[in-house]
Amino acid sequence: MNTRFAKRLLMAATLVASSLALAQGYPDKPLKLIVPYPPGASTDVTARLIGQKVSTLLGQPVVVDNKGGASGNIGTEFVAKQPADGYTFMLGTDATHAANSYLIAKATFNPLTDFTPLALAVMNPIVLVVHPSVPAHNLKEYVDGVRSGKISGAFGSSGTGSPHHLAGELLKSHTKAPFLHVPYRGGGPAVTDVLGGQVPAIFSSVVSVLPYIQSGKLRALAVTEAKRYPGLPNVPTIAETYEGFDVPSWLAFFGPAKMPAPVAQRLSGAILTALQDPEIKAKLDSSGVVVPADPSPKALADLQQRDYTLKGKIIREAGVKIE
Repeated sequence: MNTRFAKRLLMAATLVASSLALAQGYPDKPLKLIVPYPPGASTDVTARLIGQKVSTLLGQPVVVDNKGGASGNIGTEFVAKQPADGYTFMLGTDATHAANSYLIAKATFNPLTDFTPLALAVMNPIVLVVHPSVPAHNLKEYVDGVRSGKISGAFGSSGTGSPHHLAGELLKSHTKAPFLHVPYRGGGPAVTDVLGGQVPAIFSSVVSVLPYIQSGKLRALAVTEAKRYPGLPNVPTIAETYEGFDVPSWLAFFGPAKMPAPVAQRLSGAILTALQDPEIKAKLDSSGVVVPADPSPKALADLQQRDYTLKGKIIREAGVKIE
């Protein structure tokens, strides 16, 4: 028994020593940052902004690689299958690491177990906006109007299963009003149609509609997170009318599962430092996203677990299926 214990102790010591040696030399070559969406999206902009600072902090280039397709699943699956050596990581979302698992017929990865949480990058607030012709200036008037038939219950989103769509489904569940989802292929077309009056309302990321709210071309009724969005302090949350309503949307950094702790800590530390850089934080804030007060790996893991459960519940109860 003593011999077995000694062998196990030696193996554990060897693993610790090898991990420490790896961390001391890490990184000694360029890192690859996977964005599972096409260039130009908010994920791409955020990844490149933070990636540049991480590159400076770690002393190695951080190469952004866009691997879009299948609602973000292609790039996400790619990262899940990479070596856990800290040289490949990704900027994931509440779709890739929560909701999509319930929408894929045969998922090839588990978002909770096949990744190492590194940092919660930003919260991406969702807002319910209507065309100015809609006779509602607050959420109660809007819901009452839909119930009575005076206002169309059609609402647009960036696509079936998106957090914007799920926010609408949860509002429908809370209010029992006859809302009808109108899916678009991306947020851009949805914004275009609500500006033109083709659809009366949409749930959208603030970053996509903030200029139109500020110019009066769209009217903001409520945000979907539990707390008000600092950039629109006079716009209430849906939770202020319907208690417990909270549909978060977020972007976060993940590596493959089982990254050596010293390596994960080094990479995570660089990302967390970049997020607190005043210039980067100012650019992110001005774009419509919010750097969280606690972006730590634990805070990310806790948020992901809660959101995974929430999104699954909404999807099951609403019978959401990818069309």
